[in-house]
Amino acid sequence: MALTYIMLLTTFSLALTGTVMNRTHMMSMLLGIEAMTLNLFMIMTMLSTNSPHSTATPIIMITMAACEASTGLTLLMLTSKKNTNDHMKNLNLLQC
Repeated sequence: MALTYIMLLTTFSLALTGTVMNRTHMMSMLLGIEAMTLNLFMIMTMLSTNSPHSTATPIIMITMAACEASTGLTLLMLTSKKNTNDHMKNLNLLQC
């Protein structure tokens, strides 16, 4: 059981490192964030098997992950339509 937690925390840290290091394209950042969300879902699922009161927590987490993924893909589509690429340097949040 402890080996599983170590592997999940290692994959979470690798996804976080990949998100921080690959900041040039929006798609690579979204994939890293999605990997972190799925790792958190797996950790929460493993932790909720021991407690009968927190069984709805993983379902709420996966629902939020689906909303995050759809929002991220919508932003990616709008950015690539406007700028014809998905480089993060073209994304300026201060402009209207």
